[in-house]
Amino acid sequence: MEEQVGQIWDKLVTRISEKSFKESAVQLSEVSKSLGIFFRALGGDNGLRIVESMATQHHAKRNWKQKLAGTGKYIELSWQDEDTLHLPKQIDVFPDSDLNKDLYYWLAAISAQTFENPSARARGLQGWFVSCQILTQQILERFPGLNSRYHRLVQAYLSIRNIDEQFTELEQAQEHAIARALNEPGSMDSIPTTLYAPKPVLLWPHPNPPEVANFSQKNVPENENEDDQQSESSRPKSTDKENKRRNAERVDMPDGDDGLILHRFESIFGFGEFLNINRSTDEDEEADQDSADKNADDMDFLSVARSNQTKGGKVKFDLDLPADSVDEVVLESDIKLPEWDYKKQILQKDYCSVINFVHNAGEEGVLPENLRRTARKLRQQLEALTTKRIWHRHQSEGSELDLDAYINYVGERFSGHKVEQPDLYQQLRSSERDLSCLLLADFSLSTDTWLSNDARIIDVIRDSLFLFSESLRNTGDQFAIYGFSSRNRGHIRFNTLKEFGEAYNGLVRSRIQAIKPGFYTRMGAAIRYAGSKLEEQDSQQRLLLILTDGKPNDLDRYEGRYGIEDTRRAIHEAKAQGLQTFCITIDDQGGEYLPHIFGNNGYTIIRKPEHLPQKLPILYANLTTNPA
Repeated sequence: MEEQVGQIWDKLVTRISEKSFKESAVQLSEVSKSLGIFFRALGGDNGLRIVESMATQHHAKRNWKQKLAGTGKYIELSWQDEDTLHLPKQIDVFPDSDLNKDLYYWLAAISAQTFENPSARARGLQGWFVSCQILTQQILERFPGLNSRYHRLVQAYLSIRNIDEQFTELEQAQEHAIARALNEPGSMDSIPTTLYAPKPVLLWPHPNPPEVANFSQKNVPENENEDDQQSESSRPKSTDKENKRRNAERVDMPDGDDGLILHRFESIFGFGEFLNINRSTDEDEEADQDSADKNADDMDFLSVARSNQTKGGKVKFDLDLPADSVDEVVLESDIKLPEWDYKKQILQKDYCSVINFVHNAGEEGVLPENLRRTARKLRQQLEALTTKRIWHRHQSEGSELDLDAYINYVGERFSGHKVEQPDLYQQLRSSERDLSCLLLADFSLSTDTWLSNDARIIDVIRDSLFLFSESLRNTGDQFAIYGFSSRNRGHIRFNTLKEFGEAYNGLVRSRIQAIKPGFYTRMGAAIRYAGSKLEEQDSQQRLLLILTDGKPNDLDRYEGRYGIEDTRRAIHEAKAQGLQTFCITIDDQGGEYLPHIFGNNGYTIIRKPEHLPQKLPILYANLTTNPA
């Protein structure tokens, strides 16, 4: 009975303390796509992803209702870092859903602006107060159409901002300064300070954006031992729960001997105690995951420390990257390639090293029995699609009359000119295509993931390479096939499966059959090296097809925005060389980063990986019969 009464009381005081309008709430997921277009149209960084922001503590004064209910400590605000634009998961500030949606667009607009006045970037409350006004001025001057929307938001926001609030004289002056700064951006040079931080301003970015730790990835400093890093193949598929972002910091490992000191009685309700919890092993990791997630959700701030104790119980041998194998013949080694550093905006010369090798199976392979029927069908379809027939005009004989030639002939006759024997016919004839295609496949460890009980991603890629080669065998198109993986910038493996000018035969089939997952995906260097191979071909159309299952990544700083920007730069370099590029991926999250790398029409996502082998040849046919 007491528990039921407590629950009813908790719901009652919480409802009284909240000032939200759930019935008119707008979710970020509902507007994220259009927000992304709007953000970039206003000059926002094309490489930023839009994600949900986490709630942070604002340290502002709370009213008695919020203190009674224990609410009002945290709030979701907008901010951006070098990789992402953080926006609230939902906005339910106004009773009108249109105003809530307008607030999303305004936050995207103010995030798209850059500071034109460097002096406004001063830290602290005063710097934030002035900077937000300058940003607002920039938006309203550049985009006058947003004036009415902005002032409508301001009036609605100020009317509900301080309902039931009681302020001291100094706090009222602070609120007056904020209200005037919102109504007349640029009119206030400073804001009065009080014992508390000012109430959060929902129309402005976060005054002190937190450092975000994303625990769906391995957050390890660059200088730590690489052997302790988590391999790519062992990373589970990302989910919404795993992608939750939390406020965290990296600290030194406590020794646990300091004890607990309570400097005042109230601290018993608010202390944080260090717990030395061992990393779970592979066997109990899944069982403990739910418990770990729950513990993390209960903590306001996560502090991550690296223990000096080693993890025992298992001995791991890294056999995926052997020494010089008798089955691998090195064609080229220590090939130096540049890499783009987007932070410094420089192309680092001779930064990466590539080794080009070929697998020497020793036996001629055959096409797997389960692919032969599909190969025959695709071969017939591709031969029909890729056979180009064009009209040859001004012929002395042909199947149809050339109307243009006939009209010119009649006009010349009527004008009195003497015309020799005219060529008045046209003939439809087949024409050979002048095309070279290089297929570059991702062989990183993530391709070792199982799609079903019978097949992994690497198996699907292998079948795709088989069917692609079988389909092109009789078309006359020149094509080459390579695979790649990497382990840091100094070891990028480039696996030659078929070179230009080499016949597709049993030897090539044996190389395709022998492919296996490697390490990581340093895509920029692989594209540059593949582009140099394709550039050597003297063809009218040169197509670079990239087949991958995820975004660019490696053990070092190539993870995240750095790898995406380097890959984007490599694609621009390839296009400058006259190459046509296109990416085929089975990554469901590819829509977040592929438009930035390849452009809106430069990629496709295969939602069902098992359909890739059949779709790859048809995609090739569409790209080569209707080039972009």
